[in-house]
Amino acid sequence: MSHETQEVLLETAIANLCGKHGFTISSAESCTGGLVAGTLINAPGISAVYKEGFITYSNEAKEKRLGVKHETLEQFGAVSEETAFEMAEGCAQRADTDFSIVTTGIAGPGGGTDEKPVGLVYVGCCARGNVVVEKRIYDGDRSQIRSQAVNDALKLLFDMIVITL
Repeated sequence: MSHETQEVLLETAIANLCGKHGFTISSAESCTGGLVAGTLINAPGISAVYKEGFITYSNEAKEKRLGVKHETLEQFGAVSEETAFEMAEGCAQRADTDFSIVTTGIAGPGGGTDEKPVGLVYVGCCARGNVVVEKRIYDGDRSQIRSQAVNDALKLLFDMIVITL
């Protein structure tokens, strides 16, 4: 089975599970710039469960659209577990959805540091008020990093939906 086929199956499985159980989904993205939403929207039937998405690339957008605290961004940075947590919580609350899926990271080629290298991505999911954030470090170019982040975001969302059932 090809990698591409797995993605289609995963997004379709998410749409089917949410449709079957009446769950709703929203997304908020920084480094993936809408690729999570775009991938979800590939699934037949997604319109019944996907409510909205936010592309919050700037810190200002994270604060304004998702309610991420200015202090969190100042203390921990946009690419942090703390910011991903607040993004996930804020996305679900503001979109009024059962689940939110979020990404924030450094896709490169620049912008990395020793503490926060290129390829560092935090993927977060708020599942009916329960937030989980996973730290990932990917290899590859900008496009490959973003693609891997989308795959892991969808896997996390699927897992959180299944756990909730």
